[in-house]
Amino acid sequence: MENVRELFQVMTRRFGLLNKNCCQVGGAEISLVQSHILYELLRREKPSMQQVADTLGMDITTFSRQIQTLVKMELVVKSPLPEDRRVSQLTLTTQGKYVAAKIDADMNQYLSEVFSNMSEFEREMVINSVKLLNEAMSQSTVCCKPLI
Repeated sequence: MENVRELFQVMTRRFGLLNKNCCQVGGAEISLVQSHILYELLRREKPSMQQVADTLGMDITTFSRQIQTLVKMELVVKSPLPEDRRVSQLTLTTQGKYVAAKIDADMNQYLSEVFSNMSEFEREMVINSVKLLNEAMSQSTVCCKPLI
């Protein structure tokens, strides 16, 4: 029988190396966590800090520090919600959109290159398997509840 954990460990390490190498845009060095934040902000329209932190499974204090760094890098704007100033909403700056889109394009290019080593049938099988795995993980009592 195959060691399933070992398969996931190897895949996770490979994705980790990919993420480590993908996240330099222009002069900006973007950490893995920051790239995940930028990706979420690229996908959403003015989410609150809490919404994004919950999606990423991060505590708000750690998340807030990451946002402060992204604000200093001029990639993100944090502004109070007009109807409730205790809630901060996040938006990407023009530079932030560029950086997030570049990282997204780089990741998609890498995945295309990986999938180019597979047949159409194998590609579809892997993608459908990942969807099944994500769905099963979302129903697990052990992990993964905060992720959307």
